[in-house]
Amino acid sequence: MNKDHSPQDAEQRIEQMIHRLRERGLRLTPQRIAVVRILATSDEHPSVERIYEQVHRDFPTTSIATVYKTVALLRDLGEIIELGFPDGSNRYDGSKPYPHPHVICTRCRTVVDPDLNGVQDLAREVGVETGFLITTHRLDFFGLCRACQERDKERHEERQGKTAG
Repeated sequence: MNKDHSPQDAEQRIEQMIHRLRERGLRLTPQRIAVVRILATSDEHPSVERIYEQVHRDFPTTSIATVYKTVALLRDLGEIIELGFPDGSNRYDGSKPYPHPHVICTRCRTVVDPDLNGVQDLAREVGVETGFLITTHRLDFFGLCRACQERDKERHEERQGKTAG
């Protein structure tokens, strides 16, 4: 469950995504609903492969192509956002399907949604400064998460202990 959202928020996101799929006349298979549920409730910004692993546990006959198609449909409908990375991998956010900042660990690839004020003001300021009509934006911060920092600290301390002994 997404830490930033209540179960009620997640249920509203699920219903909204299902409604959009219904509007398009698309079949609501149990597998498709499982993909929607994962995207609406995850705080991990999962990849298609990760979504597939979760869906496949409950629906072993599901193909990864089904997951790719459902994710692409939801992205095209504006119900999820896609975070593309330089290595060609993508992660998806279904709980906040609108532009918002992300903090990304360069080592373990953890993605976190910080609660920052002023991002919309920044987008407006960029539009004024450049003359662009800003239609969307993406703001990412990169660094090491706390868990990776702790692992580095422990490794350093281990090395220090070995050289001292």
